[in-house]
Amino acid sequence: MTAPQLSDDPTHLPGLPPADPLRSPLTGWTRAHWEALADRLLDGLRPYATPGLAQYRLPGPASHSGAWSDGLEGFARSFLLAAFRIAGSGGRVGPALIERYAAGLAAGTDPHHPEHWPPVADRAQPMVEAASIALALHESRPWLWDLLDDRVRDQVVAWLGDFVGATANDSNWRLFQVITEEFLASVGAPHSRAEIDAGLARLDDWYRGGGWYTDGDGKKFDYYNGWALHLYPVLWARIAGPRANPDTVARHRARLREFLGVHQLFFGSDGAPVHQGRSLTYRFAAAAPLWAGVLADATPLPPGRTRRLASGALKHFAEHGVPDERGLLTLGWYRPFPGVLQRYSGPASPYWAAKAFLGLLLPADHPVWTATEEPGPVDTADSVLALPAPGWLIHSTAADGIVRLVNHGTDRLPPPPATDDDSPHYAKLAYSTATAPETPLGPDNHLALLAPDGTPSPRGRIHPLRCEGRTAASWHEALGRRVETVSVVHGPWEIRVHRISGDNTPVREGGWALADDTAPPAAESGPGRALARRTDGLTSALVGLYGWGEEAGTVVAAEGTNAYGRYSATPVLEGTGPLLVTLVMLGTAPHTGASARVDGDGGVRVRFPDGVSERVAP
Repeated sequence: MTAPQLSDDPTHLPGLPPADPLRSPLTGWTRAHWEALADRLLDGLRPYATPGLAQYRLPGPASHSGAWSDGLEGFARSFLLAAFRIAGSGGRVGPALIERYAAGLAAGTDPHHPEHWPPVADRAQPMVEAASIALALHESRPWLWDLLDDRVRDQVVAWLGDFVGATANDSNWRLFQVITEEFLASVGAPHSRAEIDAGLARLDDWYRGGGWYTDGDGKKFDYYNGWALHLYPVLWARIAGPRANPDTVARHRARLREFLGVHQLFFGSDGAPVHQGRSLTYRFAAAAPLWAGVLADATPLPPGRTRRLASGALKHFAEHGVPDERGLLTLGWYRPFPGVLQRYSGPASPYWAAKAFLGLLLPADHPVWTATEEPGPVDTADSVLALPAPGWLIHSTAADGIVRLVNHGTDRLPPPPATDDDSPHYAKLAYSTATAPETPLGPDNHLALLAPDGTPSPRGRIHPLRCEGRTAASWHEALGRRVETVSVVHGPWEIRVHRISGDNTPVREGGWALADDTAPPAAESGPGRALARRTDGLTSALVGLYGWGEEAGTVVAAEGTNAYGRYSATPVLEGTGPLLVTLVMLGTAPHTGASARVDGDGGVRVRFPDGVSERVAP
């Protein structure tokens, strides 16, 4: 199975430059493609601007903050994109683009203008947008800020200045305060150095090693690690310049360098990022830390690989209809899809994807733009890497270009004793670049104990046990019982060993959910096995190796519940027993020939379909 190769000139993106197979043999994309797509995104917004250009009121349901805040979000996030485009070209863009955002700044920060922005207040959405505006003002300073008249500059300072003394959410939001107040410092406006320092110190509290931050207290690992917690310190240092503590900057750079050595593994050969975590509607913003590493001289990646990964992600979404025929980023993944949204998601929220265009700040003659593309890790060899901080195993296969993430450590729940419901984007046992979880919660990649009325148990709080080599383990509580799961990965396969305390209880396990827009995946089942297969050959198989009995598996079909396609299907097994062993496969490899044997001490020796074996200790 290979990723479909679509045109370099999709019908909704006319006029893209021709592919350059010599400089970019893997994606064909160059800096000119990035500039063209940035222009398409900015042009697509123009019909939705308010008369004074201070807000962009895009179609779609409002966020929980309301339309007034959503309009500001449209300005701020697109302004960030415009700033990268303006600065990256040395101001050589049509003057209308600069004038458009200058007019919006004047109207939005004028408290008497009918389009004025909502104030920056404690824990309110304008805090997020203030940081984007501050960043955009800094990066485009010679072409915008320096040319604004004194009245408008005073208005901007007054609006941003409400951040001083305000209380931000204790998460990546602390960095919005750092960015905004550092910009105020850069223009000689009132600010609090203590608040800047406190925000940076809080970031240190959340560092868990290996390049990983948790987004606030708890086990909150996702793309915010890259597009926020690593990104903003780099951008802060650009604003602060000599005001930045050199030791702090060096610490951030070292962590980013370590992270990028891992982050490069999160992209499939088709450019798709692993589909895990919240705010996935930001899509190719997952490429932002790749560029940040180059800007900060803090990347272990060769220039050609950085561009291959970033361009691959941007091209992947362009080939799947992003932006849409209007030039808009919709609330979804490929198409509009509410399952990837949060309460804070408004019509303009997807424009945080602007962060992916950070690379335009690098000169056109920088090696990251001129070097020949180099393959990403998934392009050349199979790999397995244990990530103890988030409790993940990353394993990928070159034959199909798929990256898979096995999750034994991330649930995004607040610290105990607080509890919360499962999220399909955190509670699953596995995620990948070729699939999305069923949303709302489905049976996919989940082991559930079934209550007498058939209700499946949630996974709830994940308690990590170990994560090393090709093995990870955790336990959770279900219906008052301890459920311990050990995952062993090899190639496209995962073998799961489940130990359930107490009396035998009905159990249900699901494999990967496959989705397709053209037709429902085909279903096959038999004694102790089930599989779903797409028309392109991609297969999700689930095989009971021990404890499941001979009852036939089933395939659960659904429609409208998956970000990857209209029709979806998940193979499922049901059984009982204190010890269950399952083979889970996503790809086109064989799924027969695997086995499991229980040793006298309770250990389990598992054998993969290609003959490789591993022992799981009791």
